Amino acid sequence: MDVDGDTNDDTSSDDIDGLLFETFRDVAEVGGVHEGPNEDAKKFYKLVDDANQELYPGCRKFSTLSFTIRMYLLKCIHGWRNASFTALLELLKEAMPDLSFHVSFNKTKSMIKDLGLDYKKIDACPNNCMLFWKEHKKDDSCHHCGASRWIKYPEVDKDLEESKKAHKVPAKVLRHFPLIPRLKRLFMCSKTAGKLRWHAEERSRDDRLRHPTDGQAWKEFDTKHQDFSLETRNIRLGLASDGFNPFRTMSLSHNTWPVVLTIYNYPPSLCLKAENCLMSLLIPGPRSPENAIDVYMQPLIELKILWYVGVETYDISRNQSFQMRAALLWTVNEFPAYVMLYVWSTKGKFACPTCNHETSSTYLKHSRKMCYMGHRVFLDSNHVWRSNAISFDGKPEYRSPPSLLDTTRILKDLQDIPDVLGEKKEMKKKVWSMEEKIHLLAITILEG
Repeated sequence: MDVDGDTNDDTSSDDIDGLLFETFRDVAEVGGVHEGPNEDAKKFYKLVDDANQELYPGCRKFSTLSFTIRMYLLKCIHGWRNASFTALLELLKEAMPDLSFHVSFNKTKSMIKDLGLDYKKIDACPNNCMLFWKEHKKDDSCHHCGASRWIKYPEVDKDLEESKKAHKVPAKVLRHFPLIPRLKRLFMCSKTAGKLRWHAEERSRDDRLRHPTDGQAWKEFDTKHQDFSLETRNIRLGLASDGFNPFRTMSLSHNTWPVVLTIYNYPPSLCLKAENCLMSLLIPGPRSPENAIDVYMQPLIELKILWYVGVETYDISRNQSFQMRAALLWTVNEFPAYVMLYVWSTKGKFACPTCNHETSSTYLKHSRKMCYMGHRVFLDSNHVWRSNAISFDGKPEYRSPPSLLDTTRILKDLQDIPDVLGEKKEMKKKVWSMEEKIHLLAITILEG
């Protein structure tokens, strides 16, 4: 739907109604089954039943839910204030009493929240030191750097200042889109629930690499964690993150970091489609979080819950509830983002994360750059290039490939590194006044 320009009402309405049909078309099939849905599913289907109510008697174009979603979408895109949104709903209800919808912003937002379409706002330290959540939810200042949680306004007018104190504005806000409700919702529609088992039931097994499930990493994971792989409905995830400028202008320097989770249970034609990539976090700008990105990753603790415990989920395609688990198999990112996510420098002597401490690097003193050689270690042991010294660096290469870092070695390397949250504070240089410069110059001349 093009909200910035003129649109055809029939087309935009059909798009929403079609989306609702694709999402909720299997609801009526649940009645009278043996096991039935769990409590969360019952609540979800109750909302869907309420959404079948006509906007007004005889209306075929809008349901209560489709109209509410359209109104809420317009509010978000055009930046309407909550009070103005409520006033508009009240005016519509006064002019057309037969309309069936919620007449306040809070009730409308509650409906959107019950459908699992909401997100959580978590205030953050402006210096990226900590999140104001859990036991620190009511704190007003950072525990590490002492920075205020709120935007400070200049004291111009006392009356104006008092009015702003009543509604404090956080200096930085992290937006968290809970993962668990969205994964559970995928199993509430048979169209998506069946596709989540594609990797185990429908894929071709001809030793051709078409999908990550044909790769070595997937197979080794299944071998190591057989209790996880036995349940084909368990979710396999990949994480991707990178910074971008949301304002589409080169004159403004702004860096926002979305964290996206990709579901690899789907077939190749679906797993990388935009609608199947789940936004998990939206890390605010205007600057990159750099090494402090781990502070913003804390809400992803739900991945740990999904891995160790799992959550009860209703699968409509099999009409049964099961304990759904999820695993994060890998991350997808460029080298600058790799530095932030893995805290492994991709420049200098040990720049290669694969070779790690066995990286073959040479410093070129005239060009002042690092040169990375030794690629022949990945060739077969009897390859002719291994003994060819003239065509390479003048030396034969008989070393074996470097061993990959395991978790035990990584933890051992990190045990002595202090856990310092936030950004590194640079020492401020002293600014000398003119009188101090003259005084120092005089002392230097006298001592000389």
